[in-house]
Amino acid sequence: MITAAVLLGVVAVVLAVAHLCERLGLSTPLVLVVVGAALGAVPGVPEIRLEPELVLTGLLPPLLYAAAVQLSLVDLRRDITGVLLLSVGAVVVTTAAVGGAVALALPAVGLAAGFALGAVVAPPDAVAATAVARRIGMPRRLTRLLEGESLVNDATALALLAAASTALVSTVSAGDVVLDFAVLVVVGVAAGAVVGLLLSWVRARLDDAVMVTVVSLAAPFAAYLAAEEAHGSGVLAVVTTGLLLARSSARLSSATSRVVETTTWKTIAFLLENAAFLLIGLQLPVLLRAVGESGRSAASVAGFCLLVLAVTVVVRVLFLFAAAGASRVLPGLAADDTRWTFRGSLLVGWAGMRGVVTLAAAFAVPATAPELPLLQLAAFTVVAGTLLIQGLTLPLLVRRLGLRGPDPAEDALAEAVLLEGAARAGLERLEALVAAGDAAAPSVVDQLRGRARARVDAAWERLGPAEEERATPSAQYRRLRLAMLAAEREAILDAQRSGGYDDLVLRSALAQLDLEESLLDEARGSTEAGAATGRTAEPLVGAAVPTPGCEDLERAPRTRQFEDTSVCGACVREGTTWVHLRGCLECGVVSCCDSSPRRHATAHWHESKHPVMRSVEAGEAWRWCYAHELAD
Repeated sequence: MITAAVLLGVVAVVLAVAHLCERLGLSTPLVLVVVGAALGAVPGVPEIRLEPELVLTGLLPPLLYAAAVQLSLVDLRRDITGVLLLSVGAVVVTTAAVGGAVALALPAVGLAAGFALGAVVAPPDAVAATAVARRIGMPRRLTRLLEGESLVNDATALALLAAASTALVSTVSAGDVVLDFAVLVVVGVAAGAVVGLLLSWVRARLDDAVMVTVVSLAAPFAAYLAAEEAHGSGVLAVVTTGLLLARSSARLSSATSRVVETTTWKTIAFLLENAAFLLIGLQLPVLLRAVGESGRSAASVAGFCLLVLAVTVVVRVLFLFAAAGASRVLPGLAADDTRWTFRGSLLVGWAGMRGVVTLAAAFAVPATAPELPLLQLAAFTVVAGTLLIQGLTLPLLVRRLGLRGPDPAEDALAEAVLLEGAARAGLERLEALVAAGDAAAPSVVDQLRGRARARVDAAWERLGPAEEERATPSAQYRRLRLAMLAAEREAILDAQRSGGYDDLVLRSALAQLDLEESLLDEARGSTEAGAATGRTAEPLVGAAVPTPGCEDLERAPRTRQFEDTSVCGACVREGTTWVHLRGCLECGVVSCCDSSPRRHATAHWHESKHPVMRSVEAGEAWRWCYAHELAD
């Protein structure tokens, strides 16, 4: 009962704090650390000690897996130089710097114990860094670099911690450390690949969404345990398995399975991530009592902990500055030079917040280490200090550095172009099937064409004015369909209360309504995120769209003198309405988009053969070539 009560209390606090932070616009991880520290000091609150086994085998695998399945293998390959530089180079340098500082400040602790503490505090935490980075709008490529680093650096840190722990009782050479690390990497990646391929084979033979989800829930633990049993890195095994399963999911699983699996992992990640931050705060009273029993003065304890915090933060920033300088001398060091500017390096360095893995590793330091309670309190100081100091100042730093974060309008434009191409491929397949003699009724074919076109039109409607300013056809459809679904659900619930239908039949009918409504809600969220309101003064162009060479786009100007950009002249003459407006870059005529009832821009292309039109909506300057169906 005590364990159940504690778990229930942790969940209740996490939900309450997360809800409050969402309402007030605060950072949930930072607030949970403070709340945890405060709760730990309240008399009667059970003492919860972070056991290394619980964190490293219970919390770490699912957290790593949840992050890995969201990471693109293509992006990871592109950023591999930066990821390795941070996850190996920065961790090694930080470990050495902290170890040296500890040995100089407290000679009695010794170099081996100092290196152990350095390995503990060196790796930033994936959850801690990206939870703050995504909320404040850091540049997306820098956020991906942090994610890639945080998925790999724990393996480096744990290998260094194992070497330092061995050095506390025997002699360890640098060659032994390098060899052990190489074995951990090779065996860990191999074990993860084997588990990933095996589970992909299993998942391809399952049709039930629940069974597919069970396989994904088992995946991180299977990969971690397999690698650890083979004396490899469980961290790298989990990451490898997650990347492989994510890559094969679109081909091997049904859409329903992917929806259920995604929802399940979002729930698990939410609970584990936030519970981890709460547990971090709860450790403070435990550590303070242990250090208090050592007889050291409060001033000496605070000075030592602040020294470790300062060295940890400063060395990472200096390392990244050195990397930025090296990338200027050796351009091949970074695939994208912008990733290694001094501004970007400062931001990535300052975003290196530590998390629950650091505290778990601190409790895994052998009991033979001198001044162990002090070392553990120093690790807590690094975790809390980086979360609170860096986490609170990171938004200000992003603004002062002038680094541009993700632009929802650019994302909406890129998504619309992508869906346009995908819809074209689907329609071509449909026409090929009809031409080959498929026996589908003409009304069915027309319905399929209409649905494909409606989905693409909805994506384009996310550009231009916000839906509050102009009701688009997709917004109207969503509003009316939600009202219909509410009535349909009420009718089914009335039937349920009457007792005239079997419960399984009722549940199946409700599930179909829920699935459709969830898709409408998802579309609404995307529309709101993609609205062009709140953008900077820079006009939206197609920079985020990978466009193949197009002679018409290259030849057409970026702008010209247009007719009245506030109306579609053809719609005014016909007495119809429009949604968004496009201007012809050859003759200057302004026409309505394809989401509009009359689609005069497309009609103008067919009549005039002027291929390139430009959006004339406020804040937009992207162009579209009708001849090649490309945007820029």
